[in-house]
Amino acid sequence: MPSRSGFINVRAMSLRTSLQRLRAVNWDPVHWLRLGLSILGKALTRLWGRDVMLYVGGVSFFIMLAVFPGLAILVGVYSLLSDPGAAAHQAEVMSRLMPAGARSLFQEELGRLAHAPLRAVSAQSGVALVIGGYAAHRGFKALLAGLSFIHDEEAPRGFVGFNLMALVVLIAAFFLLGFLSVAFLYLRFIAAAFDLKPLQGVPWLYSEWTWASFGITLAMSLIYRFAMSSKPVAWSASIVGGGSAAVLSMFMSWASAFYVEQIAHLGATYGSVAAVVVFLIWLSWNVNAVFFGGALATEIELAVEEDARGRVGV
Repeated sequence: MPSRSGFINVRAMSLRTSLQRLRAVNWDPVHWLRLGLSILGKALTRLWGRDVMLYVGGVSFFIMLAVFPGLAILVGVYSLLSDPGAAAHQAEVMSRLMPAGARSLFQEELGRLAHAPLRAVSAQSGVALVIGGYAAHRGFKALLAGLSFIHDEEAPRGFVGFNLMALVVLIAAFFLLGFLSVAFLYLRFIAAAFDLKPLQGVPWLYSEWTWASFGITLAMSLIYRFAMSSKPVAWSASIVGGGSAAVLSMFMSWASAFYVEQIAHLGATYGSVAAVVVFLIWLSWNVNAVFFGGALATEIELAVEEDARGRVGV
């Protein structure tokens, strides 16, 4: 058992080490401003590469292909476990993140599925599982390929490893989405059923924007950390990138709604398919937000490594 004096010496050495690290930090705000602007500029340069738009298009297409089969699967599962109307209500609440023009697509499909016979919904869910699973897997493959391209991966995963990673990310994203959506729904239900007064003073807790931000931050931090590169990215860079992707995604959702509702009235140009065009605009802007988070995480990691090499050199 270590003596008391030995314990004190260890604590003193740890304190001295911490003080030395604090003294080594550059506290000049101009330095941090320049560094932040430099990292931001390099991240935008990565994002605006000529090939990134191809990955944005691929991810957007396959997500659009997977969304409606996903709705059929969601309602089908709820039909077996609970009331399908609850699933429709839950998905409709989350669809408020979209522009009003695209939201109508989901409301019509959810209304149809919620009132369809159980046998018909179950059959549709079985077919949707195949179509939606294929499209979602391809979408996540395009997402990981785009992030790997942005990250300038020197030793990318092989064919089998890349496909397995995309499958793991898909399954993890499915369970995370299910958990957060159920938690969001039941929090509102419990607060209303038991009239929990303390929760009435924090309306942001019931907001779909809050839960979506938390979910995107968590999901993208994990993806940047473990899936963007064959070597794990630093936690600090991954978390900053995930938080930035969430903030930018929420801003893009608002900006796309403002654009299609206040600036570009697409109904006059695209007619009956305007809702699909609005959905694609919203989707592509959000995919760009996700790729920006990956570019920012990459540049932060490079800046930290460069700083560490500079300290060793000194």
